[in-house]
Amino acid sequence: MSVINLEDKFSRFNDHWSPKVVAELNGQAVKLAKVMGTFVWHDHAEEDELFHVVRGTLTIDFEDRDPVVLHPGELYVVPRGIRHRPRTAPDEEVWLLLLEPIATRHTGDVDSPMTVRNYERL
Repeated sequence: MSVINLEDKFSRFNDHWSPKVVAELNGQAVKLAKVMGTFVWHDHAEEDELFHVVRGTLTIDFEDRDPVVLHPGELYVVPRGIRHRPRTAPDEEVWLLLLEPIATRHTGDVDSPMTVRNYERL
């Protein structure tokens, strides 16, 4: 395995809400995503999901609790089974590092035009 330069990997794509796999470890995928706007409400019945903000500010809304706001260098783990909806300010692009099991669909059981079925590997 070689060193992964996050800035270089982020420079290789511009699409939003379409995570890219940059590494795997112990059945987990390390994914990078650029996001802008509002994602779909969803949950992951069997998996926790780690969000780490590299650039920008991400808000994660929940149905049963106050939102969490993440700034660069901060991370948050959404526990399995908790419905959530990530979003950004209307015109702000946010760069994320995500850590979750390899088989996790980023929209959970929700089928949406935003659903990615095969993650690109960078």
